[in-house]
Amino acid sequence: MANGYSGTFLQSPFFINLVLPFVLVFTVLFAILQKSEILGKGKKQIDAIVALVAGLIVISFANAVGIINSLLPFLAVTTVVILVLMILIGLFHKESGDNAGVLPKQLKTGLMVVVVIAVVIAVMISTGAWDYIKSNWFSGGGGIVGTNLIFAVIIIAAIAVALWPMGKPGKESGH
Repeated sequence: MANGYSGTFLQSPFFINLVLPFVLVFTVLFAILQKSEILGKGKKQIDAIVALVAGLIVISFANAVGIINSLLPFLAVTTVVILVLMILIGLFHKESGDNAGVLPKQLKTGLMVVVVIAVVIAVMISTGAWDYIKSNWFSGGGGIVGTNLIFAVIIIAAIAVALWPMGKPGKESGH
């Protein structure tokens, strides 16, 4: 190659710093303008021109492109984590159909809490935060911090269970 760059086209600085931010800003702004009809109903051309100008302005400022490029990986990972969480919670939260009411409400809530905790732990393991916390809080000199934290969480959970409002027997909740 003439410039010494040996990556693929999708890894090139031109594509990452110009094409992708422009397409993202153009598409998002165009969709917002179309949905909100802020510039008028049926004004697709005007919405496209405004989105085009905004996209071009954004890519002309390296600082704006840097912010977009630093936030997008976080957005993508967060979106995937939320999607996985919603799918797993959806397994237990079916309210209509043949299987409605198979699991008691408390069991469904408990399973959803377990799923949320499992997803948080999975994210921590995949990012390396789990090893950091384990090594700094639960071994060596920081072991006391981790033990106290677990003890505090258990106490808070016990208080929450004790104070949780229970339904009165014989009364319907209106559902």
